[in-house]
Amino acid sequence: MAAAGAPQSGAGARPFGAHGIFRRLPILVMDPGAAGIWNVPNTLSLFRIAAIPPILYLLTDPSPGTSALAGGLFLLASISDFLDGYLARRSGMTTTLGKYLDPLADKLIVATALIMLVGMSRQPNVPTWLVALLVGRELEVTGLRAIASSEGLILGAEELGKYKMLFQTFALHGLIIHYSYGPAFFRVDFHAAGMLFLWVATLVSLWSAVDYHVRVVSAITRRRRTAAASEGKTAA
Repeated sequence: MAAAGAPQSGAGARPFGAHGIFRRLPILVMDPGAAGIWNVPNTLSLFRIAAIPPILYLLTDPSPGTSALAGGLFLLASISDFLDGYLARRSGMTTTLGKYLDPLADKLIVATALIMLVGMSRQPNVPTWLVALLVGRELEVTGLRAIASSEGLILGAEELGKYKMLFQTFALHGLIIHYSYGPAFFRVDFHAAGMLFLWVATLVSLWSAVDYHVRVVSAITRRRRTAAASEGKTAA
């Protein structure tokens, strides 16, 4: 006979909880109703921020081995970006903090990598004007996000922003590694591949910035019209 309170087996049993094995992770909260900072998606976003200093340090050394190590760490941070969004949606843990923390982590790690790549002694390097354009775009969208927040609006990332981050991830991974690898008949030039993805990322980045402007302006306009209509009814 099973002891009282023991987990029950059978077809209806869910030994790993409602949201899978991640519920068994210690300390990290997987409760959809939890608003604390220590849920898994937010922790993964914090991991991306924590990965920035090691990547920055590794990029001070232009040697192939260190560049490959920096590229591997950047890849791990990129995988965490995919996982935190996936877990937040699957487990219903999309929080206000997460909506700020996720894009903040993305912008910090992308801007850090781009700025470091410009200053490296490796040749060829990334055009300075292109980095200024991309970093300026991130700062401008961050400012617009702050304006939306002051109006009580919190807008999460849309598909264009996700594609932008995907292309930037491929681009920066290649640009960080930089060197060519592979046999003589099939050598992969990581810098050339990275630049190709960076040009695509730039186009998508500018497109997504325009899209975000339209969304924010439309949302603020609707909100103010609704507020004005409510005040008019109250006065009447």
